Amino acid sequence: MSRSNISITTDLITAHGLSKDEYQNILVILDRKPTLTELGIFSAMWSEHCSYKSSKKWLKTLPTEGPQVIQGPGENAGVVDIGDGQAVVFKIESHNHPSFIEPYQGAATGVGGILRDVFTMGARPVANLNALRFGDPDHPKTRHLVSGVVAGISGYGNCIGVPTVGGEVNFHSAYNGNILVNAMTVGLASADKIFYSAATGAGNPVIYVGAKTGRDGIHGATMASAEFSEDAEEKRPTVQVGDPFTEKLLLEACLELMAEDAIIAIQDMGAAGLTSSSVEMAGKGRLGMQLDLDQVPTREEAMTAYELMLSESQERMLMVLKPESEPKARAIFERWGLDFAVIGALTTTGRLVINKDDAVQADIPIDPMVDHSPEYDREWERTPDPQLLNRADLTPPDSLPDVLRRIIGSPDLASRRWIWEQYDHLIMNDTVVRPGGDAAVIRVRNTQKALAMTVDCTPRYCAAQPETGGAQAVAEAWRNLTATGARPLAFTNNMNFGNPERPHIMGQFAGCIAGMKAAAKTLDFPVVSGNVSLYNETEGEPILPTPVIGGVGLLGDHAKHTTIALKKPNEALVLVGVTTGWLGQSIYLREIEGREACAPPPVNLETEKANGNLVRALIENGMVSACHDLSDGGLAIAVAEMALASEGLGAHLNEQTDLPSYAYLFGEDQARYLVATSYSDAVLTRAKTAGVSARIVGHATNDGRLTLTNDDSIPLCVIRSAHEDWLPKYMQGS
Repeated sequence: MSRSNISITTDLITAHGLSKDEYQNILVILDRKPTLTELGIFSAMWSEHCSYKSSKKWLKTLPTEGPQVIQGPGENAGVVDIGDGQAVVFKIESHNHPSFIEPYQGAATGVGGILRDVFTMGARPVANLNALRFGDPDHPKTRHLVSGVVAGISGYGNCIGVPTVGGEVNFHSAYNGNILVNAMTVGLASADKIFYSAATGAGNPVIYVGAKTGRDGIHGATMASAEFSEDAEEKRPTVQVGDPFTEKLLLEACLELMAEDAIIAIQDMGAAGLTSSSVEMAGKGRLGMQLDLDQVPTREEAMTAYELMLSESQERMLMVLKPESEPKARAIFERWGLDFAVIGALTTTGRLVINKDDAVQADIPIDPMVDHSPEYDREWERTPDPQLLNRADLTPPDSLPDVLRRIIGSPDLASRRWIWEQYDHLIMNDTVVRPGGDAAVIRVRNTQKALAMTVDCTPRYCAAQPETGGAQAVAEAWRNLTATGARPLAFTNNMNFGNPERPHIMGQFAGCIAGMKAAAKTLDFPVVSGNVSLYNETEGEPILPTPVIGGVGLLGDHAKHTTIALKKPNEALVLVGVTTGWLGQSIYLREIEGREACAPPPVNLETEKANGNLVRALIENGMVSACHDLSDGGLAIAVAEMALASEGLGAHLNEQTDLPSYAYLFGEDQARYLVATSYSDAVLTRAKTAGVSARIVGHATNDGRLTLTNDDSIPLCVIRSAHEDWLPKYMQGS
């Protein structure tokens, strides 16, 4: 038997995304030149997407432990204890590059991939969320990309029967050449029946299950680890094609088998397909693996070993089973109409040996691809501190109601109803709080419990001051969960950045990680899973640093949740937190003054914790009927959104401030909540006892208007029209 011969040229090495030094390292590891299949395997496993070679130094610094954490980073998804023998399993991942090239399939397979990461752990998915970033609305591609991505998410999620319950969508010219599509899935499992990917037992069979393998997605991981250039459209063949109906069958078959005592290890075939799943399973188990690729089910003829190992065809899993369980497992998968094939076995060699056509196509030590893959300490430079905004440089607006109308109807703050109404957010009948609020809430069946979940990030803060932006992203996710009454448990992160080989980009990454670390530690809010997506830039133009946070919290009694909607006229509106009128990097500054400038609002994590703990206690004690965290657009946007979510109620704000009205209303100071209450005296007393700033700033009304100051008011119907109309009209091209 002999390995296939091919000339490994400099151009071929470069096309595989390997540096000269990395290729020299391969020569040392193998003590010979690699075959094409071996080159492809190293390329995939050492890609930024699979190896985290530029980021793992920094990721290791994040807090990942806590009494609630069952499994932190390093597995397919994070696992957190929610009591009563139950666990929540969740993760977020990116599908940015594929979604820019082919928006429908890129987004659809992003959803499919993250679903598999969760049910691979033994959890039944109960909710999907997403974080989307698109370019300038005026860019010629933006409307097409929005349409395709939303259709892909709804097409896959709706068909598989998992509700899409929350997310965020923003527009900015920095994403013109690189949109972001981050998909998150949350699942429920028995805490004592979590499945892991570490293989054990030399001689045990390696099983392939699911759909057949084709040529779609080859080089997907490598493509996702490089900048785009003007030839981005030519990379369409590297985008995977998904089938949600097959995924539904795979989900049910896997969960059925998991109910049996049959599985030793299981791994989704995600990025890099059979390569990553086989290497990771054997590597985590400190074993070797031998594969016979002639046994792999295929849907295309004459596929080579290279193609079979690097294909990213969807809806596939790799398993290690107890030998005696093979007949039972085969019967389950065949009954669900899925392929089931023994394609190899575990060995004690510590090597990945691949056979096809009676020849050895690859023979590689596994350790250099897993524990000893490249790790870079990239040069980085700290982002200079931005100057503080001088309000004296601003021109007070002529009409505060007009400012509100413009901001609430702007691309970043306009209603996303056009999007989320395309998602089935009610299927499974457990959705308590629908999209449109601070966080979604999902019932935990057969219990009183519920899970709150959200995704958050403010990229303009991260670009201006990365450490502050990283901390704020975590704090806002924590705040959104708290605003529903939930106790924040843990988060997953999706680190979307530009080219890490540029010191200022690496500095943004390091700064955001530092801020996230501080927030996670202070708020007792560990990170348990995540994803890094680098090289998000085109022709040297990077995206804004976008470290998306996906947070999950627990409500002991779902009946005690709260929403943003005002409930009763005459209830007091109490503002929790201090208002200084901070306008640096605010939506007001951008939309009204036409500037993205100056320092973002500071984040005091101890204040965040104290304010949030107070609000959560007030909700738990039934003292709050509505609650909304303050973020983009400040107080005026928060009260407008609370009124719009109500059944026809308005609100009246009292002008009790020495600040300029526009700063008071639209400043973006952090650690703030607006609550509606019939127990204002008791709320203020509780706040004073807790050392938290709180004061009455207005009340709910039934006059159908929003009064911003004693003299300025606007009909709610005008605000609603501005808020609801922008996105549908934009998508219609009108």
